[in-house]
Amino acid sequence: MAKKPSTAAKTGGPAINIGISEKDRGAIAAGLSRLLADTYTLYLTTHNFHWNVTGPMFNTLHLMFMAQYTELWNAVDPVAERIRSLGHAAPGSYAQFSALASIKDAPATPPKALEMVRILVEGHEAVARTARAIFPLADKAADEPTADLLTQRLTVHEQTAWMLRSLLED
Repeated sequence: MAKKPSTAAKTGGPAINIGISEKDRGAIAAGLSRLLADTYTLYLTTHNFHWNVTGPMFNTLHLMFMAQYTELWNAVDPVAERIRSLGHAAPGSYAQFSALASIKDAPATPPKALEMVRILVEGHEAVARTARAIFPLADKAADEPTADLLTQRLTVHEQTAWMLRSLLED
């Protein structure tokens, strides 16, 4: 039985009938909004650390952080566009991101290099947890595009956390 088209109260446009109920689209969009906030917050922290890293590992970390913040920057648009595809507005202000993010903002005073690495490990693990928490919602709604996006994000965050963790080993 086909699902009834939903209203488009969130976007003001025509009704959305993509085979996912309005309720499920709303729950998934809310989860993706948290993922977007975490991703953007981690992007800002990583870029901050790229600018402010010092010490004997400067060149290695400066380049590594640049690759990581570039990847994070490229990740925010697909997450935001998926939220829009589900018929909801994507958060986009610092206030919204601050309210939605599970990750703390970067420290006001730049920490030492290895503390930066530790903070980024925690950040990537937190984003992975946020992405993983959305999976049951996407699975229940048969939302394959969101599941695919989440799988891609989990792969990146888990691998990046592992690589950063390896720098902390004795």
